[in-house]
Amino acid sequence: MLGNFQRRYIIYAIVATGGKQHKVSPGQVIDVEQIPGDEGTNVELDNVLLVADGDSFTIGQPAIEGAKIKATIVSQAKQRKVIIFKYKNKIRYRRKKGHRQPYTRLAIDQIELN
Repeated sequence: MLGNFQRRYIIYAIVATGGKQHKVSPGQVIDVEQIPGDEGTNVELDNVLLVADGDSFTIGQPAIEGAKIKATIVSQAKQRKVIIFKYKNKIRYRRKKGHRQPYTRLAIDQIELN
């Protein structure tokens, strides 16, 4: 027996942005591909693929009409440097490049489902 166990209902959504899908819930902070805007700006992500609230699921075909994720831009930054090194043996060919991908850190405020 579990006694006075209360079931917790977790609300979350799956949103597509920047060519990737992210599982988000209110209060979470995520990193996504760069979104234009300054720090503190409110943004809405409207390509919501799934919303789960407890035992009920709403699945889009491909996206849910009227569903939105409201978020705030926390920061705009660049990821760690990735080194690209090309090398060919015995012919003195070497090329070294670095790349830092820009990203946006978002704080998820709420999930709206109309």
